[in-house]
Amino acid sequence: MKINKIAVLGAGTMGHGIAQLCAESGLEVNIFDISKDSLEKALESVKKNLSSLIDKGKITKEQADNTLSKISIKEELEKAIEDVELVIECVVENLEVKQKLYKKLDSLCDKSVILASNTSGLSPTEIAKDLQYPERMVVAHFWCPPELIPLVEVVPGEKTSDEVVDRTLEWVNQIGKKPVKMKKECLGFIGNRMQYALLREAIYIVEQGWADVEEVDKAVEYGFGRRLPTSGPIKSADLGGLDVFYSISSYLFKDLCDSKKPSSVMKEIVDNNNYGTKTGQGFYKWDKKTIHKAENDRRKLLLHFLNEDEKKK
Repeated sequence: MKINKIAVLGAGTMGHGIAQLCAESGLEVNIFDISKDSLEKALESVKKNLSSLIDKGKITKEQADNTLSKISIKEELEKAIEDVELVIECVVENLEVKQKLYKKLDSLCDKSVILASNTSGLSPTEIAKDLQYPERMVVAHFWCPPELIPLVEVVPGEKTSDEVVDRTLEWVNQIGKKPVKMKKECLGFIGNRMQYALLREAIYIVEQGWADVEEVDKAVEYGFGRRLPTSGPIKSADLGGLDVFYSISSYLFKDLCDSKKPSSVMKEIVDNNNYGTKTGQGFYKWDKKTIHKAENDRRKLLLHFLNEDEKKK
């Protein structure tokens, strides 16, 4: 049974992107946020994204107008969840905040309504621990920017029903994304566990004085990063020869960073209130021009990948 109407709770980057995706696929979408200003910005962001797609010839103005007609802004939670079949939550990444919200949703929504979280790594079991119907709570973790990255990790909690997992997978397929089903939960799920393992080693190489920040990033951008879109790490090992990968693993694993704490270099940067593009300084220096170029370059490449995916269909 297809999902026809959803509520998106939280109108930030992830929220408005997911709302746009669903509306483009013909679903009715209610967006709720406690901030009226955030709701207005979300709608403007969707309009901007759609205008960009019109300019690139990806959609027509009629299609853009139809997408916008599917999105409704709601300033009351009770109004946002009326007659919906699925709620996707994109609020702050704080367990207590999410638990409080889901307990309220559990009391307001019919027990048939799927309660999904876009958490990047929090435990669905912990999020659902106070629910009367924990079997309907599931993680659907979209990646940023959600309108351009295909992946959605679908993660069950200990009490999530198979039916809810299956319906969530169908919904993700319905809106044109690529679902990855986890058998059971773990912190960080699949993507972030691997992403942070890479980040830990990347910063470790810099800490050891083996290479500068820019060179480490280039090694990924111009090296194995080019290969990963066609074959993940395990398939790459098969393609390269497991005997070779096993041999390298036997001596390299012992030398890799295995720290259980965040990088001391990153801690020093953060302690100095430097957060990257948010403040204009991180590992790199940033101004409006360099931020715009980096974001624009990334968006162009992600659109290219989307175009290639469309050709394969």
